Amino acid sequence: MAEKVKKRNKEVKEGFMQGVMTIMFSQILIKILGLVYTIYLTNREGFGDIGNGITAGAYQIYALLLTISSIGVPNAISKLVSERIAVGDHKGANRIFKIAFATFALIGLIGSLMLFFGAHAIANQWLQVPEAEMTLVALSPAVFFVAIASVMRGYFNGRQTLTVTARSQTLEQVFKTLLTIIIVEIIAIISNLSTEWMAAGANLATALSTFLGFGYLYLYYKSIRKDVAKEIKSSTNYKYERVKEIVKKILLVSIPIALTAIMSSLNKNIDSFTVVRCLKQTGMTETEATAQYGILGWKVDTLTSLPLSINVAFATALVPAISAAKAKKDKKTIQKRTSFSLLTSMLIGLPCTVGMMVFAQPILTLLFPNANEGALVLQISALTIIFTILDQTINGVLQGYGKLKTPTIALGIGVIAKLILNLILIPIPSIGINGAAIASVVCHGLAFAISIIAVMRCIKLNLTFTKFILKPLIATAIMGICSYFIYSILIGIITGSMATIISIVIAVILYVIAVIVLKIFTKEELYMIPYGTKICKILEKIKIY
Repeated sequence: MAEKVKKRNKEVKEGFMQGVMTIMFSQILIKILGLVYTIYLTNREGFGDIGNGITAGAYQIYALLLTISSIGVPNAISKLVSERIAVGDHKGANRIFKIAFATFALIGLIGSLMLFFGAHAIANQWLQVPEAEMTLVALSPAVFFVAIASVMRGYFNGRQTLTVTARSQTLEQVFKTLLTIIIVEIIAIISNLSTEWMAAGANLATALSTFLGFGYLYLYYKSIRKDVAKEIKSSTNYKYERVKEIVKKILLVSIPIALTAIMSSLNKNIDSFTVVRCLKQTGMTETEATAQYGILGWKVDTLTSLPLSINVAFATALVPAISAAKAKKDKKTIQKRTSFSLLTSMLIGLPCTVGMMVFAQPILTLLFPNANEGALVLQISALTIIFTILDQTINGVLQGYGKLKTPTIALGIGVIAKLILNLILIPIPSIGINGAAIASVVCHGLAFAISIIAVMRCIKLNLTFTKFILKPLIATAIMGICSYFIYSILIGIITGSMATIISIVIAVILYVIAVIVLKIFTKEELYMIPYGTKICKILEKIKIY
C-alpha cells in the first residue's frame, strides 16, 4: 500500500513538472518568435519606433477588450474542471466546458464588434494617434477567436493536458511571425512604405493567427470526443447544476481573475493614454512623442516580458494543481509546490533583471541596430522583471487556493500609484519617458508586496532568508560582475555584437554553476526538476551534494 501511494505521488509530481516544462519551452519559443518579428518591424525601413508607437497603442486597447472577454477564462475553467475531475465527475467537467464555450463566444463577439465600430473614436480621442484606426479595425476579429480558444485551453489545462495548450499557442505564434513578415512586406511595396498601413498589416497578421490557433484546438477536441464520451459514462459523484448556476460559478471565478488581468492591461493602457499627452507638455511634437512611446511600449516591453515566458509555466500549472490538492485537503503538496515554484521564480527573475540592466545598451544595439535608443528606459524597466515574475507565480497560487480577489486588489493599488506617478513624472523635461518606467517599477513592487503577505498568511512557506534571497543575490552578483568584466575585455578585441553574445552565454553558464555550488536547491527539490535524478547523481560524484 505504501509503495502504491509513493508511486502515485511520484506520478503526480512528474505530471506537474512535465506540464511546467512543456509550457515553459512553448512560452520561450513564443517569446523568441515574438522578438523576431519585433526586430524585423523595428529595423524595417518605414516602420521603426514610430510604427511601434502606432502598433503598441492599438494593441493595448485590443488587449484590454481581450482581457474582458477571455483573460481569466482559462484559469477559471481549469480550476473548475480540475476540481470536478479530482472527484471523478467527468460529466460535470464536460458540462462546465460546453456552457462556458457558448457564454464566452457571445462575449467575444460583442468585444469584436465594439473594437470594429469604435476604432475611429478610440484612435482619435483616447490614444490621440489617428494613424492607429486601421490597426484597431484589423485586430477586431481576434477578440472573438481568442475568447473561444481561451475556454478550450482552460478545459484542456483542467484535464492536465497542458501540451495541447502549449502547442496551440506555439502554432499561433509561428503563424503570427510568418504572416507579419509576409503581409508587411506586401503592404510596404503596395503602399510605398506607408507606416500607417504597415502597422495595420502587422495587426491583421495577429487576427489571422488567432483564428488558426483556434482551428488547431477545435481539431484536437474532435479527435478526443470518443474518449470524453467514455469518461462521461464512467462518471461518479455527478451533481446536476442548472445552466444559470454554472454560468454564475464560472463568472464568480473568472471575473476576479479577469479583473487582475484587466488591472495589468490598464497598467499598459495608462501609458498609451498618458505618455504621448504628457510628453507633448515638455515641448515634443506628436511624432517625437509617438516614437518615445514606441520605445517603451513595444521595444522595451518586448524585452522585459521575455523572462516571463520562462516563468509563466509555473503560474499556469499551479492553478489546477493547487485546486486539485485543496479539493483533496493535501496541504503538504500545496506547501511544497508553492515553495519550490517561488524559489525557481526568484532564480529566474533575479539574473534576468540584473543582466538586462548591465547589458541594456549592448542588447539594444545587437537587436535593433537601426533604432537602438532607449537604454536608460530599459535599465529602469528591467527592475519590474523580478517583481512581475514573483507576482505571476503568487497569483497562480492564490487563484488555485481560492483567494481570487487578492491579486486584483494588489495590482489595483499598484495601478493607481502608476497613474499618479505618470502624471507627475513624465511632464518633467529632465525625466520624460523614464517617468513611465519608474512608475511601472513602483506599481509591480507594491503588487508583489501585498500578494506575498497574503500567501504567507494562508500557506506556510518552506523558504528562509538565506535560501530565498541571500544565495540567489550572491549567485547573481557573481554572474553580473564576471560577465561585465569579460565584456569589457572582449569589446576591444572583437565586434560589439559578438562580445555581447559571448558575454551573455558566459553569464548564463556562470550563474548555473553558482546556483549549484551554493546548493540553493535541496536534493528533494532537484528531484522535482526534469532529469533531476541524473543531475543529482553527477553532483554526488563530484562531491557537491
